[in-house]
Amino acid sequence: MSFTVAIDGPAASGKGTISRAVAAHFGLAHLDTGLLYRAVGRRMLEGETPEAAAAALTSEDVSDPDALRGADVAQAASKVAAIPEVRAALVDFQRAFASRAGGAVLDGRDIGTVICPDAVAKLFVTASAEVRALRRHRELLERGVETSYEAVLADVHERDERDAGRSTAPMIAAPDAVLLDTSVLSIDEAVAAAIGAVQARHGD
Repeated sequence: MSFTVAIDGPAASGKGTISRAVAAHFGLAHLDTGLLYRAVGRRMLEGETPEAAAAALTSEDVSDPDALRGADVAQAASKVAAIPEVRAALVDFQRAFASRAGGAVLDGRDIGTVICPDAVAKLFVTASAEVRALRRHRELLERGVETSYEAVLADVHERDERDAGRSTAPMIAAPDAVLLDTSVLSIDEAVAAAIGAVQARHGD
Protein backbone atom coordinates (compact mmCIF):
# COMPACT_ATOMS: atom_id res chain seq x y z
CA MET A 1 0.00 0.00 0.00
CA SER A 2 1.23 3.49 -0.86
CA PHE A 3 2.10 5.68 2.13
CA THR A 4 -0.91 7.99 1.94
CA VAL A 5 -1.80 10.53 4.61
CA ALA A 6 -5.33 11.99 4.62
CA ILE A 7 -5.81 15.31 6.40
CA ASP A 8 -9.27 16.82 6.63
CA GLY A 9 -10.79 19.78 8.40
CA PRO A 10 -12.64 23.07 8.02
CA ALA A 11 -11.32 26.30 6.55
CA ALA A 12 -8.49 28.06 8.44
CA SER A 13 -8.01 25.15 10.84
CA GLY A 14 -4.33 24.96 9.93
CA LYS A 15 -4.59 21.78 7.90
CA GLY A 16 -2.82 23.28 4.88
CA THR A 17 0.22 24.37 6.88
CA ILE A 18 0.25 21.06 8.74
CA SER A 19 -0.13 19.05 5.53
CA ARG A 20 2.80 20.78 3.84
CA ALA A 21 4.97 20.24 6.92
CA VAL A 22 4.01 16.57 7.20
CA ALA A 23 4.74 16.06 3.50
CA ALA A 24 8.14 17.72 3.84
CA HIS A 25 9.01 15.71 6.97
CA PHE A 26 8.26 12.34 5.37
CA GLY A 27 9.41 13.27 1.86
CA LEU A 28 5.94 12.89 0.34
CA ALA A 29 4.15 14.76 -2.43
CA HIS A 30 1.40 17.14 -1.29
CA LEU A 31 -1.95 18.04 -2.82
CA ASP A 32 -4.23 20.74 -1.45
CA THR A 33 -7.45 19.35 -2.90
CA GLY A 34 -9.25 22.57 -2.05
CA LEU A 35 -7.34 24.16 -4.92
CA LEU A 36 -9.16 21.85 -7.33
CA TYR A 37 -12.50 23.19 -6.17
CA ARG A 38 -11.18 26.75 -6.17
CA ALA A 39 -10.04 26.28 -9.76
CA VAL A 40 -13.48 25.00 -10.72
CA GLY A 41 -15.03 27.91 -8.82
CA ARG A 42 -12.88 30.42 -10.67
CA ARG A 43 -13.79 28.91 -14.04
CA MET A 44 -17.44 29.09 -13.01
CA LEU A 45 -17.04 32.79 -12.20
CA GLU A 46 -15.59 33.19 -15.68
CA GLY A 47 -18.75 31.76 -17.23
CA GLU A 48 -18.31 27.98 -17.41
CA THR A 49 -20.73 25.56 -15.85
CA PRO A 50 -19.22 23.87 -12.77
CA GLU A 51 -19.70 20.42 -14.27
CA ALA A 52 -17.87 21.32 -17.50
CA ALA A 53 -15.09 23.08 -15.60
CA ALA A 54 -14.51 20.06 -13.35
CA ALA A 55 -14.47 17.64 -16.27
CA ALA A 56 -11.88 19.73 -18.12
CA LEU A 57 -9.65 20.53 -15.12
CA THR A 58 -5.89 19.95 -15.51
CA SER A 59 -2.86 20.41 -13.28
CA GLU A 60 -2.27 23.74 -15.05
CA ASP A 61 -5.43 25.10 -13.41
CA VAL A 62 -3.83 24.75 -9.96
CA SER A 63 -0.29 25.76 -10.90
CA ASP A 64 -0.71 29.25 -9.39
CA PRO A 65 -2.27 28.82 -5.92
CA ASP A 66 -2.05 32.54 -5.10
CA ALA A 67 -4.43 33.31 -7.96
CA LEU A 68 -7.02 31.08 -6.31
CA ARG A 69 -6.97 32.65 -2.84
CA GLY A 70 -9.56 35.41 -3.27
CA ALA A 71 -12.70 35.51 -1.14
CA ASP A 72 -14.96 35.35 -4.21
CA VAL A 73 -13.17 32.22 -5.43
CA ALA A 74 -13.38 30.67 -1.95
CA GLN A 75 -17.13 31.18 -1.85
CA ALA A 76 -17.51 29.82 -5.39
CA ALA A 77 -15.38 26.80 -4.44
CA SER A 78 -17.61 25.98 -1.49
CA LYS A 79 -20.68 26.19 -3.73
CA VAL A 80 -19.34 23.99 -6.53
CA ALA A 81 -18.05 21.48 -3.98
CA ALA A 82 -21.66 20.75 -3.05
CA ILE A 83 -22.45 19.60 -6.61
CA PRO A 84 -22.24 15.78 -6.85
CA GLU A 85 -21.19 15.85 -10.51
CA VAL A 86 -18.28 18.15 -9.71
CA ARG A 87 -17.05 15.95 -6.88
CA ALA A 88 -17.35 12.83 -9.03
CA ALA A 89 -15.31 14.44 -11.82
CA LEU A 90 -12.46 15.25 -9.43
CA VAL A 91 -12.30 11.91 -7.60
CA ASP A 92 -10.06 10.19 -10.14
CA PHE A 93 -7.64 13.15 -10.19
CA GLN A 94 -7.25 12.96 -6.42
CA ARG A 95 -7.01 9.18 -6.17
CA ALA A 96 -4.38 9.03 -8.88
CA PHE A 97 -2.30 11.55 -6.95
CA ALA A 98 -2.78 9.60 -3.72
CA SER A 99 -1.63 6.32 -5.23
CA ARG A 100 1.69 7.60 -6.59
CA ALA A 101 4.61 5.31 -5.78
CA GLY A 102 6.44 7.76 -3.54
CA GLY A 103 3.45 8.34 -1.29
CA ALA A 104 1.41 11.48 -0.78
CA VAL A 105 -0.33 13.78 1.66
CA LEU A 106 -3.74 15.09 0.62
CA ASP A 107 -5.73 17.66 2.54
CA GLY A 108 -9.34 18.61 2.07
CA ARG A 109 -12.81 17.89 3.43
CA ASP A 110 -13.47 14.26 2.45
CA ILE A 111 -10.04 12.68 1.98
CA GLY A 112 -10.21 10.18 4.83
CA THR A 113 -13.87 9.32 4.24
CA VAL A 114 -14.24 9.24 0.44
CA ILE A 115 -11.03 9.80 -1.52
CA CYS A 116 -8.59 7.71 0.52
CA PRO A 117 -10.56 5.59 3.02
CA ASP A 118 -7.60 3.18 3.21
CA ALA A 119 -5.00 5.86 3.96
CA VAL A 120 -2.24 4.74 6.31
CA ALA A 121 -2.83 7.76 8.54
CA LYS A 122 -5.80 10.09 8.87
CA LEU A 123 -6.04 13.38 10.73
CA PHE A 124 -8.98 15.69 11.26
CA VAL A 125 -7.62 19.15 12.01
CA THR A 126 -10.01 21.64 13.55
CA ALA A 127 -10.26 24.78 15.70
CA SER A 128 -13.06 26.92 17.02
CA ALA A 129 -14.89 29.08 14.50
CA GLU A 130 -13.76 32.21 16.35
CA VAL A 131 -10.09 31.24 16.20
CA ARG A 132 -10.34 30.30 12.56
CA ALA A 133 -12.04 33.60 11.74
CA LEU A 134 -9.26 35.50 13.50
CA ARG A 135 -6.65 33.63 11.49
CA ARG A 136 -8.42 34.21 8.19
CA HIS A 137 -9.11 37.89 9.00
CA ARG A 138 -5.41 38.43 9.77
CA GLU A 139 -4.42 36.66 6.55
CA LEU A 140 -6.77 38.78 4.46
CA LEU A 141 -5.55 42.03 6.02
CA GLU A 142 -1.94 41.02 5.36
CA ARG A 143 -2.87 40.55 1.71
CA GLY A 144 -4.44 43.99 1.58
CA VAL A 145 -8.05 42.82 1.62
CA GLU A 146 -10.19 45.16 3.70
CA THR A 147 -12.88 43.28 5.63
CA SER A 148 -14.20 43.01 9.16
CA TYR A 149 -13.74 40.18 11.62
CA GLU A 150 -17.53 39.89 11.88
CA ALA A 151 -17.84 39.39 8.12
CA VAL A 152 -15.13 36.74 8.12
CA LEU A 153 -16.73 34.93 11.06
CA ALA A 154 -20.07 34.89 9.26
CA ASP A 155 -18.33 33.49 6.18
CA VAL A 156 -16.65 30.76 8.27
CA HIS A 157 -19.99 29.71 9.76
CA GLU A 158 -21.61 29.72 6.32
CA ARG A 159 -18.88 27.58 4.79
CA ASP A 160 -18.89 25.16 7.72
CA GLU A 161 -22.64 24.69 7.41
CA ARG A 162 -22.42 24.17 3.66
CA ASP A 163 -19.45 21.76 3.88
CA ALA A 164 -20.92 19.68 6.69
CA GLY A 165 -24.49 19.74 5.40
CA ARG A 166 -24.06 18.78 1.76
CA SER A 167 -25.58 15.47 0.71
CA THR A 168 -22.50 14.26 -1.16
CA ALA A 169 -19.26 13.69 0.80
CA PRO A 170 -20.03 15.97 3.74
CA MET A 171 -17.14 17.20 5.88
CA ILE A 172 -16.91 14.74 8.76
CA ALA A 173 -14.06 13.09 10.58
CA ALA A 174 -13.36 9.51 9.55
CA PRO A 175 -14.02 7.09 12.44
CA ASP A 176 -10.33 6.19 12.59
CA ALA A 177 -8.98 9.73 12.18
CA VAL A 178 -6.88 11.36 14.88
CA LEU A 179 -8.57 14.58 16.01
CA LEU A 180 -6.19 17.53 16.27
CA ASP A 181 -7.63 20.75 17.70
CA THR A 182 -5.26 23.62 16.93
CA SER A 183 -7.23 26.33 18.74
CA VAL A 184 -4.56 26.88 21.40
CA LEU A 185 -1.55 25.37 19.63
CA SER A 186 1.29 27.21 17.96
CA ILE A 187 2.19 26.18 14.42
CA ASP A 188 5.22 24.26 15.68
CA GLU A 189 3.14 22.47 18.31
CA ALA A 190 0.44 21.54 15.81
CA VAL A 191 2.97 20.26 13.28
CA ALA A 192 4.78 18.22 15.93
CA ALA A 193 1.51 16.67 17.07
CA ALA A 194 0.56 15.81 13.49
CA ILE A 195 3.93 14.23 12.72
CA GLY A 196 3.72 12.23 15.91
CA ALA A 197 0.25 10.98 15.00
CA VAL A 198 1.38 9.94 11.52
CA GLN A 199 4.44 8.18 12.90
CA ALA A 200 2.26 6.28 15.35
CA ARG A 201 -0.02 5.10 12.54
CA HIS A 202 2.80 4.35 10.12
CA GLY A 203 4.82 2.45 12.67
CA ASP A 204 7.95 4.59 12.40
